[in-house]
Amino acid sequence: MTKQLKQLLIAALLCAPVISLQAQEKKRIGNETAEQKEQRMAWWTHDRFGMFIHWGLYALPARHEWVKHNEKLTNEQYQTYFDVFNPNQFDPKTWAKQAKAAGMKYAVLTTKHHEGFCLFDSKYTDYKATNTPAKRDLVKEFVDAFRAEGIKVGFYYSLIDWHHPDFTIDAVHPQQPAGDADSAYARLNKGRDMNKYRQYLRNQITELLTKYGKIDILWLDFSYPGKHGKDKDDWDAVGLLKMIRKLQPSILVDNRLNLDEYEDGADFLTPEQVKVNELAPYRGKTWETCQTFSGSWGYYRDENSWKSTHELLQLLIGSVSGGGNLILNVGPTARGVFDYRAQSALGNIGEWMKGNSESIYGCTYAPEIYKVPQNTMLTYNPTTKRLYVHLLDYSNTLTLPGYKNKIKYAQFLHDNSEVKFSVAADDNIILNLPEKKPNVEVPVIELVLQ
Repeated sequence: MTKQLKQLLIAALLCAPVISLQAQEKKRIGNETAEQKEQRMAWWTHDRFGMFIHWGLYALPARHEWVKHNEKLTNEQYQTYFDVFNPNQFDPKTWAKQAKAAGMKYAVLTTKHHEGFCLFDSKYTDYKATNTPAKRDLVKEFVDAFRAEGIKVGFYYSLIDWHHPDFTIDAVHPQQPAGDADSAYARLNKGRDMNKYRQYLRNQITELLTKYGKIDILWLDFSYPGKHGKDKDDWDAVGLLKMIRKLQPSILVDNRLNLDEYEDGADFLTPEQVKVNELAPYRGKTWETCQTFSGSWGYYRDENSWKSTHELLQLLIGSVSGGGNLILNVGPTARGVFDYRAQSALGNIGEWMKGNSESIYGCTYAPEIYKVPQNTMLTYNPTTKRLYVHLLDYSNTLTLPGYKNKIKYAQFLHDNSEVKFSVAADDNIILNLPEKKPNVEVPVIELVLQ
């Protein structure tokens, strides 16, 4: 990845949320009140945990979803994957059951990623799953299966399209010219018309929001302002968002349209692949961190930096403890099944959620009067007034600093077994934990507050 590309990606994925966090007077696109927005988003801020699914032709080379860019492949070279795409083990009902068992309440599928390939039967392109050996509208099957399991449905749609003949070549495109010269871009883009591409984009998003019933989330990705980049004007982002709101008034839309100057230009911020301690600036905002099991979003056969169950649970707990959501990504194989490592991780998360989901659903960060004990994370349910202490490291005792007269009862959440406590002379509470750690990856202590 070039230095310039890294700078563009950093600007697109990090700078926009930072701008959004600044206190400033902003313009508005619509007339929704803060109370109406809160009500519209209530299910999402309650559910906290979702599944991302990155799936496309890039599952065939199985070496990163940006393989077309990274290896500078032409449309002709990439055509091989289209010609043989046949996920003959694809069963979205199994996907949905695995997501549900893991405790995920919503799911977002890549209907089209940057490569331009559509998993849905769009009438505006031939570059779609129904024209491959698969011969199926994979999006429709996904929607039906996940809805049947009671999981809310979202669509990811790439604003970028490396296959479309009118999408202008830029600094992120696989055919980016060497040296990045203005004259080279002008030569390569001769005959390309972004006006036509903008209409294509609007047409396809209209299809997605009118052919599949109620859609709960639209994840648009992404803008990268700057020289040889693309920003809100390239997408006609204001007009696009107005259209989206008209077609699906209750839908939630992410913040990657580059509309940070508008108060209502997005519903939630999207810090990507960041560590838990980097989420602190988002506290008090509406946000969702998108994360992977490994270092890639698409299926990457030989990539081995897979997170442990403990690390994944820290991401989930850490997101909720900061008042945000976690959407955790799966990259299915080219045959249409979840990688065995992803299946194992989902199963482990699901096992933990069976006994501890009350510390996730409906929870947020703890009131400031409750200090965070060492080697723990706190979540808090403002409805039930329960405080949850997540033990990242285990020892026989735990000190709750300044908690005197604040708790009535303590118990392990996974089995509701009592945890005895005593009051120290310095107003601290001492929890007396069993010598042997419970058979739980991250034990949780539920505190019933005074």
